Amino acid sequence: MALALAPSQLAVSRIGQQTAATNAAARNAALVAATQEVLKETSDLRQLSIVRAVQSSTQSRTEIERAFLKNLDEDITPADMHAAEVTLKKLGLVPQDFQYRALMTRLLTEQVAGYYEPKTRQFHLADWIDIDGQKPIMAHELTHALQDQHFDLRRFEHWPKGDSDAELAAHALIEGDATLAMVLYVSSNPMRALTFFKSLGAKGVDTKELDQAPRVLRESLLFPYQEGLNWTRELQKQGGWTEVSKAFQTLPQSTEQIMHPEKYFAHEAPVKVTLPDITNLLNAGARGQGSGVNRSTGPHLPTPNSSGVWRRLAYDVNGEWGTYLLLDQFLKSPTESHRAAAGWAGDRYAVYESSNGQVVYVSVSAWDTENDAREFFEAYGKRTELRYLQAQSGNESKTQTVMTWETGDGLAVVKLSNSRVVIVEGLPKQISSNQLLELIS
Repeated sequence: MALALAPSQLAVSRIGQQTAATNAAARNAALVAATQEVLKETSDLRQLSIVRAVQSSTQSRTEIERAFLKNLDEDITPADMHAAEVTLKKLGLVPQDFQYRALMTRLLTEQVAGYYEPKTRQFHLADWIDIDGQKPIMAHELTHALQDQHFDLRRFEHWPKGDSDAELAAHALIEGDATLAMVLYVSSNPMRALTFFKSLGAKGVDTKELDQAPRVLRESLLFPYQEGLNWTRELQKQGGWTEVSKAFQTLPQSTEQIMHPEKYFAHEAPVKVTLPDITNLLNAGARGQGSGVNRSTGPHLPTPNSSGVWRRLAYDVNGEWGTYLLLDQFLKSPTESHRAAAGWAGDRYAVYESSNGQVVYVSVSAWDTENDAREFFEAYGKRTELRYLQAQSGNESKTQTVMTWETGDGLAVVKLSNSRVVIVEGLPKQISSNQLLELIS
């Protein structure tokens, strides 16, 4: 149905449109001026020259959400999202109704105040944010622009699959650097902190999604900012901003190096751990071929059975930070969990899923010493008992090197072998745990 407007109504409408356009133009002009001002000061503070001007604009919540969804879908495939969901659920880190894409969308759009986009080399500020009050945010994001001009941030966008721990460490460098620059920007003028916090209070910044997010996601999202800030401070103390800039060429290789800066300075690289692909073994067992180990690397087409067809979803590294979160989800003792994870030297895990929804998790971790390995072995055993409260334990001796539990999701096994620990969760009863452990140990 068409709606007719009286001449007076049309005039009011045009005036409103003109006023909105004038306000938007004035706001964009103010943002451009503020961007130039903050970029210049941040450049001086961070000791990175301005190679080129940085274009800036304001964006609405809808525009920001659209941009983040686009980047999320470009960076993470549906298969990767599914693998993340299955892995987190298997390890008891998220509820069974957890949906990765939906939660990440809500989290990112709730928290964002501004962002720098390396693909377009542009800075965007939320249009509901007060420009003067949010100059510290601008200093953070414009540090990213300077990083991009000198170190090419796009090289971090498509990290090779299989080492999320090293990727998280690299992001701790990027965000820690920008956060330290922001902290120093604010501390250079006490009024900036007052204006910044007043601005946050006036806008009633909402953290509901972040506060309610599963701990593993919340703390992993915060890790690059919090732990990265502490790490970057250590670099700056050692050799000034030159040392921080050098880190973009000599990247941190693990979250262990972020959590223990002395290991970065000592170039203590993580141990490379590999795992054989047990897809054929799972499928052979599912076909009723007993517990024999199928070492063939060729393809197999299992016949239909109660277990379904197995495939490997994930092959990655937990790192010291991921190991700490794994433990403390159930131990709920940060001191104990940090102590048990601190001797980490390297690891590799794999996740397998059957077409009928069964999931198997396999992990091998290397430790600095045999004592470190035993400490983790015992801590993970405690975690497993808390994870599967109704499980039937086959453990008797406290000096044992293998612990087993019959759970509703299959067999759980934790094995200590010198300075290595092997973990299996969800193993179907058709598969011999002894032969599997022999294969992957």
